[in-house]
Amino acid sequence: MIRYALNCDKGHSFESWFQSADAFDKLQAAGMVSCAVCGGTGVTKGLMAPRLSHGDNDLTPARPLSTPASPAEQALAELKRKIEANSDYVGKDFAREARRIHSGESPDRSIYGEAKPDEARALIEEGVPIAPLPFAPGRKSN
Repeated sequence: MIRYALNCDKGHSFESWFQSADAFDKLQAAGMVSCAVCGGTGVTKGLMAPRLSHGDNDLTPARPLSTPASPAEQALAELKRKIEANSDYVGKDFAREARRIHSGESPDRSIYGEAKPDEARALIEEGVPIAPLPFAPGRKSN
């Protein structure tokens, strides 16, 4: 196992474990390494000092890698939890379902999902109230 310090193109830093250096390279090439904070796939290795063994085999990280490292990451994780707990995930049907709710065809409720930029722009132009999320919906982080 190998642990890498990683950075995403949005400026987030996090760590993750991989089976090997080759495993990381293959996963990254396939677009399967995503930011633990925002879900973006523009992830690169950061600078790390080598880990030297002092005879003990304790490789347990100081904190679980899924734990947010900064107050901003903690706030983002809490926001994500609240949205997921109090809204319906509609996936790629977001634009269609948002229109249906706006027109009264579907029950009024909070939803979140995925929309292409042109779909989001069209919703805004039609007066449908939407807002971008600061994380990738429906994606699990590494």
